[in-house]
Amino acid sequence: MTFTEKTRIGIIYKNEAAREILARRLPDLLSSPPHMLSLFKSLTLEKVYAFRQEELGQPDWVAETLAELAGVASDSGVAERNAEVAPSAEYEPSDVPEASADVQSPGEAEQWGVYEIELKGPSHGNPFTDVELAAEFKSGEKNVRMAGFYDGEGVYRIRFMPDAQGAWTYRTTSNARSLSGIEGAFRVVPPSAGNHGPVRVKDTYHFAYEDGTSYIPVGTTCYAWTHQGDALEEQTLETLAASPFNKMRMCVFPKSYLFNENEPVYDPFEGSLEQGWDYTRFNPLFFRHLENRIADLGKLGIEADLILFHAYDRWGYSEMSPAADDRYLRYVAARLSAYRNVWWSLANEYDLMWNKEPADWERFAEIVTSNDPAGHLISNHNCFAFYDFSKPWVTHCSIQRIDVYKTSEATTEWREKWQKPIVIDECAYEGDIDQGWGNITGEEMTRRFWEGAVRGGYVGHGETYLNPEEALWWSKGGKLTGTSPDRIAFLRRITEESPGGVLNPLPSDWDVPCAGVKDEYYLYYFGFNQPRFRNFSRKPGTKYFVDVIDTWNMTVERLEGTYEGAFRVELPAKQFMAVRLTKAE
Repeated sequence: MTFTEKTRIGIIYKNEAAREILARRLPDLLSSPPHMLSLFKSLTLEKVYAFRQEELGQPDWVAETLAELAGVASDSGVAERNAEVAPSAEYEPSDVPEASADVQSPGEAEQWGVYEIELKGPSHGNPFTDVELAAEFKSGEKNVRMAGFYDGEGVYRIRFMPDAQGAWTYRTTSNARSLSGIEGAFRVVPPSAGNHGPVRVKDTYHFAYEDGTSYIPVGTTCYAWTHQGDALEEQTLETLAASPFNKMRMCVFPKSYLFNENEPVYDPFEGSLEQGWDYTRFNPLFFRHLENRIADLGKLGIEADLILFHAYDRWGYSEMSPAADDRYLRYVAARLSAYRNVWWSLANEYDLMWNKEPADWERFAEIVTSNDPAGHLISNHNCFAFYDFSKPWVTHCSIQRIDVYKTSEATTEWREKWQKPIVIDECAYEGDIDQGWGNITGEEMTRRFWEGAVRGGYVGHGETYLNPEEALWWSKGGKLTGTSPDRIAFLRRITEESPGGVLNPLPSDWDVPCAGVKDEYYLYYFGFNQPRFRNFSRKPGTKYFVDVIDTWNMTVERLEGTYEGAFRVELPAKQFMAVRLTKAE
């Protein structure tokens, strides 16, 4: 192939001869820590030079590098490893009776629960790739196909989330004769307490559970918490149980990054880092552990916003072949889509994954959505450039700020542009590390939450305070020590008290955002400003109760009497104040 100034470093890096040239012209490339190498690989030659122009010096650096790379032989004809493997048409001989596998399936399931069929079947060859298994579930006019998966040691499972009460039947299909044609019936009963079904988009910009119960996403991030061992993971769950958070951003794969260099307890594939991974054979222990933790979150009423790919990787999972990517996505969807508290995030910072093109992300979305009959929420998260959230499969906008300072302030603009819920999953983190994304104060985190809320969006939390164990919440979980979670809980309460349990932006004065319902409810937020008073002008004849809210000290002061028309509200000349006007019935 011909390298140009717009060729990504990762593509050049794949070629051994080209890599030697890069190592000479970028002397610290090969010694870069994994997280920096991931960033390097996502950049083009011209962007690398733009970022490091002063260090690299010569103005013709890009042209000179391309001149050297021009002599490199192309390796585009190298066969791709881990090509797609088709299920075997003759996996079991014709003398194996159809539907002869042992089966266990309950006679009852709750609506939006996990209904699981367990089959004891053949284990020769490679059942992960040699066997195709699915079941058709029927109830009245409903007909749902759900793929099954191999769970090791001759055990196959088919999981299904029934969305309607009443009588259901199922029938399996498979290329393995013993697994095909098995039939059964079960009854779906009303959901248990706390089971409101999966979360759906409601009224364009907001969310609700399937049964109509309001859902306000109050998210936090613990990327690699399921890879830390039972002691720290149990501590994380205890912390979450006492927190305001009802959504957790978390990775399937382990993460290699700052303050996160330990090896995971389980590996997702058979093999080893030293000898290589067999991407055709999954490690059931890894995925059982993951789904158990997702179930633990579900018991706490927390949605698992599951990140399927990321670039911060020293194991090779971010650079699997397309066939391996697709196989992995089908397996994950088969195992996990029956859990009602799952959301899909195709990637954390999709644009840092140098070997993925736009067409790949669209293919991934098709694989996940077509293998998820439950229709869970799905999006794709950015680093430098937003994904195209106008794509019909995108249910909500998962946003990381692309401006160092301006974050929540753009919520209204994003709502108008995409006409979908705005979830600012990364507005930066409360903490004290050396990175600008990880050392904002609790006051600033709380301010960004409020700014996003009154502009009609939902902001996410993370915490990156240093500690001797390097167990930073944003990656490993453990304990929360910051000052923003209590204030976020207070905001959640204020939001829940609002009409319909949501906040929608209203036209407001040039210097203060406002949310509410015209003539009925107004919530003004003053942020880092500190007025001593504020004049309001409302329609004469409508009386309002006035609350002065200190968002930092978490107090609500109801002023005496009612107010109408033009009136003045005295304020304490402090930052982080809000004023609420509620129509007096």
